[in-house]
Amino acid sequence: MVRAMNKNKSDQPLHAIDLFSGCGGLSLGLKRAGFTVAAAVEIDHKAQETYRLNHPAVRLYGQDIRELDPITVLSEIGLRPGQLDLLAGCPPCQGFSRLRTRNKRISVSDDRNDLVTDFLRFIVAMKPKTVMLENVPALAKDSRFLRMCQAIQGLGYQTVVRVLDAADYSVPQRRKRLIMLASNVHTPSPASEARRRVTVRQAFTGRGASFATRDKLHGMGENRSKAVQEIIAMIPKDGGSRGDLAPKYRLECHKRSNGFNDVYGRMSWDKVAPTITSGCHNPSKGRFLHPSQDRTITLREAAVLQGFPRSYRFDVKHGKESIALMIGNALPPPFIAAHAGALKKGILMARAG
Repeated sequence: MVRAMNKNKSDQPLHAIDLFSGCGGLSLGLKRAGFTVAAAVEIDHKAQETYRLNHPAVRLYGQDIRELDPITVLSEIGLRPGQLDLLAGCPPCQGFSRLRTRNKRISVSDDRNDLVTDFLRFIVAMKPKTVMLENVPALAKDSRFLRMCQAIQGLGYQTVVRVLDAADYSVPQRRKRLIMLASNVHTPSPASEARRRVTVRQAFTGRGASFATRDKLHGMGENRSKAVQEIIAMIPKDGGSRGDLAPKYRLECHKRSNGFNDVYGRMSWDKVAPTITSGCHNPSKGRFLHPSQDRTITLREAAVLQGFPRSYRFDVKHGKESIALMIGNALPPPFIAAHAGALKKGILMARAG
């Protein structure tokens, strides 16, 4: 009788809510881990449209989270406090970014930093079994984040905070991220690292030898001056950089600065890509040149390097800047799937008793 009851419990769906969902990378990772994403919250209109294109069955709250009642959200998806299996989210991280935190005054005054407090508000009200928060490493030293961790520990949650590289979890790019896992049903622990990293070559050639020419996202062209095109063509293939150019071919702005050495650099075929940012379509923003072709990576290639499948939908009417922002701000689905999977194991073990 007990075994039958435990089997029935294990068959019950695992419900998750995605806060600050963006274009849906977190939700995709949760789904891959076996969670049913019941609701999501996102304020940006273009991100909402992209989310709905890919997750039409999820109840999406397109409003400011500060004006949203967590108990109402639970009620509308048919749950009560304590029944939600996982509350996950990534409060907007621009206020904590490495460049911004060099100016502490700017960082402290950024209103987006206070959204961590709303994440806590949802935890207190919903009482989920487990919690996942992902963000930039600099968040670890912020007083609001530290107070949040102390508060949820006071509610009976065990927590673990780590700064991990997404490249160690099957994401084909190096991307240092903070992840906080919490649980009131087991002792949480990050997922084990993958056996090997996924290279740019593997990401670009997997599931088909080339990107579909009919893919509008892949086909969004670039408009470069003749001078810039000539410089790109001179960058050595497979990992070359502007530092390999003769001084006479270097841009004046590069001659005046010794920093940002990845600018106008090529990716290497057999390494992971650099961190994919919102500037991923612009060679002046980082090492975003294709390993062998004389162009930057396309937005489809950028999305693949974030861990999205090639079938993930983006509306090209939103424009390159907006789509690049969504991709750069997205949470890599394989990274999320790995750690959500670790939480899932703990929840199922607790269910089994």
